[in-house]
Amino acid sequence: MERPLSEALSKRTALIVASLASFLTPFMGSSINVALPAIGAEFRMNAVLLGWIQSSYLLSSAVLLVPIGRIADITGRRRIFLYGIILYTISSLVCGLAPSAGVLIAARAVQGVSGAMMFGVSIAILTSVYPPEERGAALGINTASVYIGLSLGPFVGGFLTQQIGWHSIFLVHVPLGLVMVFLVLSRLKSEWVEARGAKFDYIGSAAYSVALLLVMYGFSLLPEAAGSAAVGVGLIGLWLFFRWERRVESPVLDVNLFLRNRAFSFSNLAALINYSATFAITFLLSLYLQYIRGLSPQEAGIVLVAQPILMAMGSPFAGRLSDRIEPRVVASCGMAILVVGLAFFALLGEGTHLSVIIANLALVGLGFALFSSPNTNAVMSSVERSVYGVAAGTLATMRMTGQALSLGIATLLLGVYIGRVEITPAAYPALLQSIRTTFGVFAFLCVAGVFASLARGRVRQEREP
Repeated sequence: MERPLSEALSKRTALIVASLASFLTPFMGSSINVALPAIGAEFRMNAVLLGWIQSSYLLSSAVLLVPIGRIADITGRRRIFLYGIILYTISSLVCGLAPSAGVLIAARAVQGVSGAMMFGVSIAILTSVYPPEERGAALGINTASVYIGLSLGPFVGGFLTQQIGWHSIFLVHVPLGLVMVFLVLSRLKSEWVEARGAKFDYIGSAAYSVALLLVMYGFSLLPEAAGSAAVGVGLIGLWLFFRWERRVESPVLDVNLFLRNRAFSFSNLAALINYSATFAITFLLSLYLQYIRGLSPQEAGIVLVAQPILMAMGSPFAGRLSDRIEPRVVASCGMAILVVGLAFFALLGEGTHLSVIIANLALVGLGFALFSSPNTNAVMSSVERSVYGVAAGTLATMRMTGQALSLGIATLLLGVYIGRVEITPAAYPALLQSIRTTFGVFAFLCVAGVFASLARGRVRQEREP
């Protein structure tokens, strides 16, 4: 470590900047969910195209998280983290001034690149400065900041959309990004380069990114033949990538982490399933509340805030709990609670009382809190320091890939039930049916996630000396 600060100051500063970075991206995403109908009205976008406002971010972020994590291990995590904040600030400005749907979607894709540089690396920085016995608590606080962003996003986004306009959601992030740049430059002086001198695997990185992009983009095109072809080619590409990584001297992703590390592989699988089954909840309920129930963006934001509030409140507790007992126990209980909440949403009706919806959102938030930070603790505590960036990037890839798949499932079923047309009152019955079906699929996925979470084995025993 270069230019070391005192241990206590390094921990505190790293936690502050990492938590601020972890706040920004979910705050942006959840704000946009509430603004989607307003954006769609201005640019005359159909339901499937609206999904690409989020999907473009998720795709670009997911395909770069692992390569960027490896670059951070080799060249310095603080440096990549800082560049990510700068790029995020610039892309937020472009989004806020976007004159068309195409420019907005393209700028969101650039934001995804900055998200890959910020979110995955911030977890690696925290893991670098906190020892195993304190890591769960730190990761719990960081996870809580994610959910505080999710909590404030619907309310603030609804207020800004209704009072000023959806453009303000993006523009408000510009000063926040500048504050982050100042904090990193003035307070975060340490650097972490624990794989200094290692070669970067350009061929493997390119193969991984293209293959994953084909799989995720192809999934969004299903059930069209082009979508099936893209997914097939992408899966072949991932298989070739894994074969290459087993032979190359300095792989971008050490596949032995999956082949020989049970805790790492099943924890990442559980994360993939969890996010695949949960990320589109806000997207779907935003459409339900504003189209079918007739709520304003601000009113919908108030309803949706129940879930992330429970996430924020429960995550620090769940993180500390995973420092004392097996993370798989806490995480698996959280996944089981999610099954119940998603199954209820599969029964959603036109007249379901809002108080019942809010209560179920709170239940889902509790389940997510119990799963997320213990699962992150399990992943990061199962690997060596030299691959923290790759491990954090891999976990973040599971998160982003799961989120993209979640939106992909939602938009696929919207396309099946409604088609690629604007949502009008005549389409409301089909919209409701697509929402119910999607939540049913999500509940089934979470059942599989419970078994993946339990299968990871005893993480605590593996990390003890």
